Amino acid sequence: MDLFEYAKQVKEKRILDNNLDKEKKSIIQEPLWKNPSYEFVNSLEELKQIALECKKCKLCLTRKNVVFGEGNPEANLMFIGEGPGKTEDETGRPFVGRAGELLTRIIENGLKISRKTVYIANVVKCRPTVEMKGEKDRPPDQDEVEACSPYLIRQIELIQPKIIITLGNPATKFLLKTREGITKIRGNIYQYNDIPVIPTYHPSFVLRNGGENSPLKKEVWGDMKLVIKLMQDLGIKN
Repeated sequence: MDLFEYAKQVKEKRILDNNLDKEKKSIIQEPLWKNPSYEFVNSLEELKQIALECKKCKLCLTRKNVVFGEGNPEANLMFIGEGPGKTEDETGRPFVGRAGELLTRIIENGLKISRKTVYIANVVKCRPTVEMKGEKDRPPDQDEVEACSPYLIRQIELIQPKIIITLGNPATKFLLKTREGITKIRGNIYQYNDIPVIPTYHPSFVLRNGGENSPLKKEVWGDMKLVIKLMQDLGIKN
């Protein structure tokens, strides 16, 4: 091999090595939120940090805060809603508006346990609004649910709750893979990956349909009686 041919091969090898280095860097620097699932995440805090940077769907364009979820990371009971509202978007905390106040009363006055002992999350972590104007809340679109739900799935896997209570249609339909509405499906116990699931009305739906005097409160109380009975059967005290 002459000197010219040797130099040519060295140059080609350097170019190849540089290209490989660039490929490795791009893999390493790829944002973690772009992953389709999060089995590699071992804690809620780590998962939260990934979610805070997420840009998987259009909701990232109008959010003020990512509303990841809060509560006891080893909770026996997990409540799952559809998505943040205005107050939640402003504070970064789930269920802190009027619907949140009602949920707190359901937990503390109905179930006789502290809200701090349960975990509360939503299917989507950013506020969905009509026409993306940030004014009127709406249920999350299917593409938004598909983009964001891996966070919820991993939350459930990490927390390992003994009972899940779904609040409203989007959470119930997603978790139970059903097309049935909450009116028909509530009042019974279902399963998600061997975890009992009890669907009930979303607190905001109760408020929109009579508020404190809503006839739906009686049905929600009926669902909470199912939760209480299941807690007793499973030996859950808080």
